[in-house]
Order: sequence, then C-alpha cells, then structure tokens
Amino acid sequence: MSDYSPPIVTAHIHTRFGSLLLGSTGSALCLCDWRFRKRREDIDKRVMSFFNTGFSIGEDEIIVRARVEIEEYCNGERLTFTVPVAPAGTEFQQCVWRELQTIPYGSTISYLELSRRLGNERAIRAVASANGANALSLIIPCHRVLGEDGSLTGYAGGLEAKRALLSM
Repeated sequence: MSDYSPPIVTAHIHTRFGSLLLGSTGSALCLCDWRFRKRREDIDKRVMSFFNTGFSIGEDEIIVRARVEIEEYCNGERLTFTVPVAPAGTEFQQCVWRELQTIPYGSTISYLELSRRLGNERAIRAVASANGANALSLIIPCHRVLGEDGSLTGYAGGLEAKRALLSM
C-alpha cells in the first residue's frame, strides 16, 4: 500500500481582485492563493509535500463551494467562509493562521499586535513570514494585517488587491 494520496484537484477563479488558484483535497480547501504571486512555485511545492501528492486540474464539491463563497465575499454578500480548510504548514504557521481567522471582517491589526496575541511580540519577523506563507488568502484573511504605523505592507496578491479588499 502506498502512502501517496490522491491528487489535489485544482481550478482557477477570476475575481475583481485578481486570479486565484483553488486546491481541494476532496474534503477541504488547501489552496486559495494568488495565481501569479512571486512565491507560487514554493507554495505549491510545500502544499504537495505536506499532503504527499501532486496536482490535477478539475473540479469537485469543495472547489464549487469555495468558488460560490468567494464570489459572494467579493460581491459583499458574505462576511465569513464556511468551506472546510486544510492549511499546509508547520505548527507555528498554523498557529498564526488560526489567529488570523479571529480578525473580524472590517478590522485590521498590526504585525506587532498579531505577535502579542500569539504570546511573543519578539517573534514579529517569524509571524510576518508565516503570514506571507498563507496559501488560503481571503479565507484566512492575511490581508487584514498592517504595518505598525497602519501602512499597507507586502501582500501576495499585490498592494492594490490588499487596498481593495480592505476598502470593502
């Protein structure tokens, strides 16, 4: 018996903020990431390694559900997501991503505040790095984290997408 899992089903979706790559394990969404981000290859390798599989193009119930929820979100008809997610990352990254999910729609926090919430304000660089490694953009709202002075900082979808998302 092989330890190799069924492939992650992937599809693209275009939103008013940019193109996203969706990926489903069959039971949860593991990718909702900017299709043309700088670290696309690194993120994809991490996800495939985490689930011990590759990608295949297609569509399943999770992709369909995610597509509907993302369209509703982008149209201002949805504030939270219910599609199940399976983030691919280290224990530390997953802690950061869980904390990101507690930031309410319409709110922002700084990287310093995020670090404080995680119990170590000196871990700000590691927290920022984990934030940037998030492969479930929009669903896990990393766009809601700003610089300490309120400035927009790097975002995988680009600063224009981040600005537009925050103005919704």
